[in-house]
Amino acid sequence: MDRVLFENQNFKVMVETHELPWIKIFTVESFKEMSELPKDIRLELFELTNFIECEMIDYFKPDKINLASFGNYVPHVHMHIQARFKDDSFFPEPTWGIKQRDGKQRDCEDFNNQLETKLQGVTFG
Repeated sequence: MDRVLFENQNFKVMVETHELPWIKIFTVESFKEMSELPKDIRLELFELTNFIECEMIDYFKPDKINLASFGNYVPHVHMHIQARFKDDSFFPEPTWGIKQRDGKQRDCEDFNNQLETKLQGVTFG
């Protein structure tokens, strides 16, 4: 089961178990499309995504942050935030793609613990 780092009335923030730093944000209420979100919840999603992206950049110094929101398998609004590195197993391909090499592993546990603490002290929206 994926670890929950944060939860409020609108969102649940979870760790995707993977070799890369990867955080997911799900809406608590089920919405199929981003355009269905009430404006205040859309704004809160953007602020939450931006906060996590900035924390990943500060901590990991990645080559790139990938943001994704597909929903083909899970038709529920959610956002993926991934720190990407030129020496990761999939780069430059997406993490859902074909592995390119044995990449350098990142220890995400300390980051996840710090992010969990920081998220408790921030108000979004």
